[in-house]
Amino acid sequence: MRLTRQTNYAIRILMYCAANEGQLSRIADIAKAYSVSELFLFKILQPLTKAGLVETVRGRNGGIRLGQAAGDISLVDVVTVTEDNFAMAECFESEFADCPLIDSCALNSALRKALGAFFAVLAEYSIDDLVKARPSINFLLGLTEDQPAA
Repeated sequence: MRLTRQTNYAIRILMYCAANEGQLSRIADIAKAYSVSELFLFKILQPLTKAGLVETVRGRNGGIRLGQAAGDISLVDVVTVTEDNFAMAECFESEFADCPLIDSCALNSALRKALGAFFAVLAEYSIDDLVKARPSINFLLGLTEDQPAA
């Protein structure tokens, strides 16, 4: 299974906002930090806002911030908002469910169990965990000029 680029950058947006705690983050600054287009980030912002993971503040001094505490946003929250499909095999999708083994297939059962384990591990990690794992994140994202002592 491979997560989409959208999910990857959704997590990065949330990490940036968490690292920039207490301040509004601008999409232009986030795009610069990750060397990606602003348009791409705006596209990703929609589902994050709709799910309440991000809040937007309009106006001249506007920007975005986390819609919840960083410790309350799990990776599974982000993945389920940004990924369209978790079908690991054709038989997971209803339109391809013409296999005679669909209801008793050991492969289908094993893949569903694997997907459940994947979600369980993602649920163990929050955006806060990712940010706190890198003491130099603010420096790396250009939020501060001071690199922490090693």
